[in-house]
Amino acid sequence: MALDIYKALTEEPPGLDFVLPSLLCGSVGALISPGGVGKSMWALQLAVQISGGADLLGFGGIKTGSVVYLPAEDPDEILLHRLHSISSYLTEQQIQLVSDNLCIQSLVGHSPNILDSRWQEALESIACGSRLLIIDTLRRFHVEDENSSSAMARVLAGLENIAHRTKCTIVFVHHTNKLVSSLDSSMPQQSSRGSSVLVDNIRWQAYLSIMSEKEAKRLQIHESQRELFIKCGLNKANYGPGFSEKWLVKKKGGFLELATFGSSSKVTGIRREKA
Repeated sequence: MALDIYKALTEEPPGLDFVLPSLLCGSVGALISPGGVGKSMWALQLAVQISGGADLLGFGGIKTGSVVYLPAEDPDEILLHRLHSISSYLTEQQIQLVSDNLCIQSLVGHSPNILDSRWQEALESIACGSRLLIIDTLRRFHVEDENSSSAMARVLAGLENIAHRTKCTIVFVHHTNKLVSSLDSSMPQQSSRGSSVLVDNIRWQAYLSIMSEKEAKRLQIHESQRELFIKCGLNKANYGPGFSEKWLVKKKGGFLELATFGSSSKVTGIRREKA
């Protein structure tokens, strides 16, 4: 249906619904990171935050709702351990909300394929009524050549169609390219592995990266502890200013806890696990 131009010019449009800062409801975004940094735990913590309301990643009071998390790399045993490590940071009320609003289904061994009509129907059915669908990782949801722009355009179009029809935001987890993975914690927009379409055709891209040696020296973090500190930032945000970079620190069970650095450059403001 064509836009009503007169109405658009003369009436205030409805407010925008953002799932995360600058991540519009019904759009497709990505989280990119080198391997082993913690992107799957970040994705799981995001799922828990939106389904239960606990501010685990420093996004503040964001709107809650139903979330579906589909990991295709990690089995149930690993997911159970990760969820248990997160539970220490939740109240009993939040645990109940997460239990009610979060659906997790490991697809290890199922070979999902976004370009297969049966999988498209299944994913659309899952997304319907949900606020957020997380796919972990994108590589596990197709069998195409990641360096082919036409193939990746079809993969993203499949996700966009689902997001548009269901009004469910989709975030896919993806790896960075090898060159970026070997550099410091800076993460330019074109850091995603594969075709540039994987960046160009989405509206939002967040990243995780390990603290660089230069940053560790500036913040007086010992080299033996440096790789425990993870930077979370946003290098693409089409619909707003996004969010400022955040520091996270790996804790027991791989949990990514918010960290701040005081004037003495010592780590401060880290939440402790509840007794």
